[in-house]
Amino acid sequence: MFADIVLPLAVPGAYTYRVPPLLEGRVEMGSRVVVPLGKAKRYTGIVLRLHQDAPPLAADQLKDIEELVDAEPLLLENQIDLWRWMAHYYLCHPGEVMKAALPSGLKLESETLFAVTEGTDFDDDDLGEVERAVVRTLAARPQSLADVRKAVGRPGVVSAVKRLVESRVIEVEERVSQAFKTKTELQYHLPTAYRDETRLNAAFQALSRSPRQHEALITFAELAGAAAAFTLDNPHLIADVRRNDLIRRLGDNAAPALAALVKRGILERINIEVGRLKTHKALPGWLDRPLSEAQQAAHDAIVRSWDDHEVVLLKGVTSSGKTEIYTKLIQRTLAEGRQVLYLLPEIALTTQITDRLGRYFGEQLGIYHSKFPDNERVELWQRQLTDRAFPIILGVRSALFLPYRNLGLIIVDEEHETSYKQQDPAPRYHARDVAVLMAHRQGAKVLLGTATPSVESYTNAQKGKYGLVELNTRFGDVRLPQILVENLAELRRKKQMTTPFSPRLIEETEAALKAGRQAIFFLNRRGYSPVVQCRSCGWSPSCNRCDVSLTLHQKIHKLVCHYCGAVYDIPTHCPQCEQADLRDIGAGTEKIETAVEKTFPQARVGRMDLDTTRSRSAYERIIRDFQSGHTHLLVGTQMVTKGLDFEGVTLVGILNADQLFNQCDFRAHERSFQMLTQVAGRAGRRGTQGTVILQTRQPDLPIVRWIVEGDYEAMYQSEMADRRIFRFPPAVRLIAIFLKHREERTVAAAARSLAGMLRPYFGDDLLGPDRPAVGFVQMLHIRKLLLKVDTRYSAADVRNILLSARQGLLNVDAFKRVSLYFDVDPL
Repeated sequence: MFADIVLPLAVPGAYTYRVPPLLEGRVEMGSRVVVPLGKAKRYTGIVLRLHQDAPPLAADQLKDIEELVDAEPLLLENQIDLWRWMAHYYLCHPGEVMKAALPSGLKLESETLFAVTEGTDFDDDDLGEVERAVVRTLAARPQSLADVRKAVGRPGVVSAVKRLVESRVIEVEERVSQAFKTKTELQYHLPTAYRDETRLNAAFQALSRSPRQHEALITFAELAGAAAAFTLDNPHLIADVRRNDLIRRLGDNAAPALAALVKRGILERINIEVGRLKTHKALPGWLDRPLSEAQQAAHDAIVRSWDDHEVVLLKGVTSSGKTEIYTKLIQRTLAEGRQVLYLLPEIALTTQITDRLGRYFGEQLGIYHSKFPDNERVELWQRQLTDRAFPIILGVRSALFLPYRNLGLIIVDEEHETSYKQQDPAPRYHARDVAVLMAHRQGAKVLLGTATPSVESYTNAQKGKYGLVELNTRFGDVRLPQILVENLAELRRKKQMTTPFSPRLIEETEAALKAGRQAIFFLNRRGYSPVVQCRSCGWSPSCNRCDVSLTLHQKIHKLVCHYCGAVYDIPTHCPQCEQADLRDIGAGTEKIETAVEKTFPQARVGRMDLDTTRSRSAYERIIRDFQSGHTHLLVGTQMVTKGLDFEGVTLVGILNADQLFNQCDFRAHERSFQMLTQVAGRAGRRGTQGTVILQTRQPDLPIVRWIVEGDYEAMYQSEMADRRIFRFPPAVRLIAIFLKHREERTVAAAARSLAGMLRPYFGDDLLGPDRPAVGFVQMLHIRKLLLKVDTRYSAADVRNILLSARQGLLNVDAFKRVSLYFDVDPL
């Protein structure tokens, strides 16, 4: 018996291993196994296929599976099918899909350890000082190179280890590390012998001269419910008691008394495995709340549309109550005994939606996203393989990879969001598109919800490929916000812009704060200032590793590269002209936060961007502070545009709309409409109509008029006309091809060579090679080609041509070290 096994490596296909007799019948498709690779490495792999076709290898080259990690398969068959499809469609390797899909705790990898060779005979005097220190360090136990270097603390450790291995004084060991560990909790337990009222009373009498032990046993009995248990004449009702609960009641100095009770045999200590997953408590009656007339009509239309379409697009204006419709559809799916996947574009959104869905569905709800500790994600994965699987999973794009045995509905909320697209590393997939494919294969329905559909999804709905349901009124008939346009060019000409805020924005903000309301200021740029420049000669500091200017971050008093994360000190003098006249140009959210604090000293200010939301608790704290009214004004990047629901917000300030309008991207106006309409929709969601102040230097652009009027149809028709003429999605599909190398001449030559291989097949549909706007990142030079694929081309032929050309290029000695990858359907 042989097994094709995928390993978490960027290599084509799978490796074939022999199934040893002891594991035959136990190894299945989807099993997690440990296998050797190369001379010493060990990896966890997933069995994709079992068969009896011996590979064309010599007997000594074919290796055995060494270990079966789990009693039951870790992957379901539908997950393996999805992995195969993703690797095929997104032109990547199966191992790259595996790396993205599995939590780190499920990807075991061997760790290289060094140990003193058993029975070795060497003269200590023949060793150098560093070598002797290494041997002394390893005498206690095998250790990794990093641990040895830390323990020895001197230069030359690596070369010393190398010499010791060559002379066989020490040897290399490979051990497979188990990243995931079950969480245990220390508890105290009453032995069977003392689960008798007479015997327990005797123990109390015996402890009369040991007051601390006597108190500890009384406290244990109270917490364990011993009295109630004996009254019921059922000693098995006595519960175990957590050590932390005992210490909390008795005080920190109770440990000796508890240890003494254990030594006497009156109590026993046990480690109990406990789960890390939090559960929610449903509130009575929440699921019985009726929909409004408009919501009910939309709900019924969706259900009817599912009779003819697997996918339905719900186009509902902001604050129309789409989430309430989702809950009724979830309830309907659960009643059918099927599972629901609810996808969100941003982790920030899960805080509010978790609270809301938790009130509706309680313990039926499971949460999955990358800000959770890895052990929690592993526990949830494993739970989904059991009969205790959560019927509802709420998560971001990675939740697609979880096991689902009976999927009935996938909701993709804010389906237009670019956050659904994985940029790096591979697979560079779009969660919305994968969700549609996944639902089709599992016989589930899909609901795409948004106020501003992507042009691609709306086109599918217009063509009848998707069902379309519209909800054009806000919940409670609240009017859409009034959008007022402020001409920054005119205000600057009149010298009225003394702050980043127009006079009208200042006036409206002060009125909102005075009325006890809240405001959101939106600027899609983080940091304090994007450029620092010398006034004398124009020099600006840039990253040594990337071809970009450094962003000033005032809070940490550093310059930061937003591409590689490198941090630099702020210069005091210009290195070119040696003048000390450096100034910051432009504004990011950090500078806006400072300006808000000066302009509105009465307001408590919060900031929501990548810098302030590094952890899950930071997201939750910022959102809850604003939701509770603890902060009055929230400054943020695009994170604040994505479906957040704050009752007290009546004003939104869009500080620099031109930043979005002027991007060099064929989707610039579509994204501007989506982002600005969404952030405007945060205002006036309850009761009174909200106000939006949109600051721009180009008030006469058509896109500004469409945003003000909320005219999605006009934006869509204009975009589609341009895209048909210039052949951009959805008129064609795009595949971007990126090449990277440390030497610019090498990557340029490789790109020209690749273009020469592909142009005979695609002609003018292949654009480039070009140097991207940012053509040097993390010490790598970049070249890009863009392929436009329309219906003239067979998808299979395109794939085969691209993969063949890549292999042909990498077979050339000069280009072996060029990194080449494909981005299918790039954003």
